[in-house]
Amino acid sequence: MYSNNSKSIKYSLCIFMDEEKGDEIAYIQFPQKFNNLTKNDIYGSSLRVIQQLELAGLDANGGPMYIGTGCFHRREALCGKKYEKNYKVDWKKLNDTKANESASVLEETCKVLASCTFEHNTPWGKEMGLKYGILVEDIITGLSIKCRGWKSMYLNPEREGFLGVAPTTLLQLLVQHTRWAEGHLQIFLSRYCSLVYGYKRIPLKLRLAYCPFNLWAANCLATLYYVVVPCLCLLKGFSLFPKISSPWVVPFVYVAFVHRAYSLGEFLWCGGTFRGWCNDQRVWLFKRTTSYFFAFFQTILKLLGYSQLTFALTAKVSDENVSERYEQELIEFGATSPMFDILATLAMLNLFGSFGAIKKVILDADEDFKVLDQFGLQILLCLVLVTINLPVYQALFFRKDNGKLPSSVTYKSIIFALLACTVAMY
Repeated sequence: MYSNNSKSIKYSLCIFMDEEKGDEIAYIQFPQKFNNLTKNDIYGSSLRVIQQLELAGLDANGGPMYIGTGCFHRREALCGKKYEKNYKVDWKKLNDTKANESASVLEETCKVLASCTFEHNTPWGKEMGLKYGILVEDIITGLSIKCRGWKSMYLNPEREGFLGVAPTTLLQLLVQHTRWAEGHLQIFLSRYCSLVYGYKRIPLKLRLAYCPFNLWAANCLATLYYVVVPCLCLLKGFSLFPKISSPWVVPFVYVAFVHRAYSLGEFLWCGGTFRGWCNDQRVWLFKRTTSYFFAFFQTILKLLGYSQLTFALTAKVSDENVSERYEQELIEFGATSPMFDILATLAMLNLFGSFGAIKKVILDADEDFKVLDQFGLQILLCLVLVTINLPVYQALFFRKDNGKLPSSVTYKSIIFALLACTVAMY
C-alpha cells in the first residue's frame, strides 16, 4: 500500500482534533483500494460493497474494524491506554515538545526501533501494539482497542487515500482469502471472539458486526451442500424443493430472485458494472468452495494440535503474459493446486447433472413435463452453477494459453465427477 492522497493526514487530524468527539477516536480507517483493478474487477478484489457500505455503516455502532493498512492510530490507544470520559489532549503542549537528545543518540534509538528488539520481554504483542499469535492480528488489535472504550471512524475521501496491488491470478486470490478466513475463524474460536471478549465492553450490535467476517470459513459447509447435494439428488431422482405447480415454491423463488436483485442493485449503486457483479458472484462461489473450505479444516486441525500456525504471503508479481491476460479479463489458472481440483470437479459434477436433467426432461416431454414440474428448481440451480463455471470449462477444454488448467486437473476432475455421479445413481 502507498499514500495516494497528500491530504489524508490532514483529514484524519480534523477528526482527531474535533472538539466534541475527537478525543474518543482511537484510529481513522481508510478503505483498502487498488490501482490495478480491471474494468469489471475480474477477481472481485475490490470488495466493493464491504468497503463502501458495510464498513462505513459500522460508524453508527462504534466504528469499523482495523483492517491492517491505510489507518492512522492515536498513539495512546495503540499503546494500551484505556479511554476516559474526561480525557483531553493538550495539542498546544504536544506541538511545543522538542527533542533534547543529539542527532547521534536519536539515530541509535531509531536503529533499536527498526530492529524490533525493544519489544523483547515487554507487553508488546499482548497488552500493547499489534496483537500476536493470530493470522489476522489487525482484527483483534482493533477489537481490543474498542474494548478499552475507544471508538473509530471510517474515512473514504473522493480521491483514494491509499492504494495497493490486487492479486492478478486466481490462485493468488484464493491463497490470500484462505489466510484471511482462517484467521477470522481462529478469532471466533478463541478468547478474542467478539461475543465473549466484547461482553459488557462494546455494544451488542458491534459484537454481532464482527461475526459475519469471523464466520467466513464456516460458510463453506452450506455452500458446498448447495453445490453438491442438489445435483446428486437430481441424478438419483430425489426432489429437494417443492414442485413448480405448488404454492410452496413461492418462498424459495422469492428468496432466490429478490436477494440476487438486491445484491445487484447494491453493487451497481456502489459504482460497479453488471459484468463486474457477475464476476463478484463467481469469485464468491470459488472462495467459498475452496479458500473457506481449506481455512475451515486447517483451523480445526490446528485446534486439535495436528498443524502449526503459518503465514502464507500473497505473491503480487507476475510475468508479462499473465499481466496481459489479466488486462483482457481472462481468469488465470495455469497451475496445479488442490483448490483447482475442487473447482474443476464441482464444475464437471454440475455439468453432468445438467446433462442428466435435460435428458430426463426430453424423455418426459410426452407426459406433461412431470419431471420439469417436480425438479424445476433443482434443474435451474444446476444450470446457474454451470453458467457461473463457464470460465472453468473454457480453461479445462478450450484455452491454449498458459493460463489454462493443466491436463492433470482435467483428468482428475472428470474421474472424480463421474465417480460421484455413479455412486449417487446406484
